[in-house]
Amino acid sequence: MPIEIGLSNEQRYRVTDDMAPPHLPVKVLGTPNMIGLIEGTCLLAVQPSLAPAQATVGTHVCVSHQGAAASGKEIVIRCKLVKIEKRRLTFETEVECEGRLISKGTHERAIIDTTKFG
Repeated sequence: MPIEIGLSNEQRYRVTDDMAPPHLPVKVLGTPNMIGLIEGTCLLAVQPSLAPAQATVGTHVCVSHQGAAASGKEIVIRCKLVKIEKRRLTFETEVECEGRLISKGTHERAIIDTTKFG
């Protein structure tokens, strides 16, 4: 299937203690882990549309982290492909916890040829 504007994905994750920043006294989803989950959600959206020798890599992340998600809570990550420029893909992203928006932003991925690694 071709990669087209509007391609979307939704993933649900359970926040675990190991996703929390070690410097905080409470166990909540840390920003680096949230970003990793956002990247993974975007990757899963586009991966089935890639040719066998293609992959995507993250190139830019611009997201807010405006609310907490405690350990044990479920988060929902949604992404939608909104822009294609040659090999660069731009997704709009959002993260919710219990119906509250805790993150909104964009994530860019680039399509690469894996046969060029060596």
